[in-house]
Formats: sequence, C-alpha cells, structure tokens
Amino acid sequence: MIIVELSSQPIELYKLLKIANLVGGGGEAKIVISEGYVAVNEEVVTQKRKKIYDGDVIYFNGEVIQMQCDAPITEPVKKSKPKSSTNTKAAANIPGGRRKISF
Repeated sequence: MIIVELSSQPIELYKLLKIANLVGGGGEAKIVISEGYVAVNEEVVTQKRKKIYDGDVIYFNGEVIQMQCDAPITEPVKKSKPKSSTNTKAAANIPGGRRKISF
C-alpha cells in the first residue's frame, strides 16, 4: 500500500495519481480514469476531478493508494459577482426589455 500524505484536502483524483508517480502526467491520469481503470473505495470512478479526502483508498494497476491528511477540509470559496445596475436600468426603459438591433 502506498500512503500519500498531503497538507490540504480535498485533492482531485488525477492529481493524486500524478503525486503517487503512478502515471507519466496529468493527461495520462485523465485517460486511465475516464476509461474506468481507477477505483475509489472499491467503486470504479470515471470522474477525473473527483475529490479525494482523508482515508479514501484508490485502486489502480494493482496498486493501492491511501490518502492521509491531518488538515481540515478546505473548499475554495466561490465569489459572487456584483450585479451591475447600469444594464438593468437601460433595459427597463425599453418596452419588452430589449433593444432593437439594426443592420
């Protein structure tokens, strides 16, 4: 069993295969995942960017990889875009909310 210790979680599956040196690169990792050669926790997975967490076990090419991480789960925070009031005001003054396009 190969144990991969990381400082943050989650990690995407294809990146974990690269870190464990089981594939030559990210492209190869994505191919073997999409073709069904990789299993996570004994279930075949075809999601290249599947999130892998502490304790998950990955099976690939006769190897068993376990991910270990002591850090808490950190998901990236999605920033919401502020709504622009200029476009809505212009569209509100036009009947039907749309401008006519002339060619």
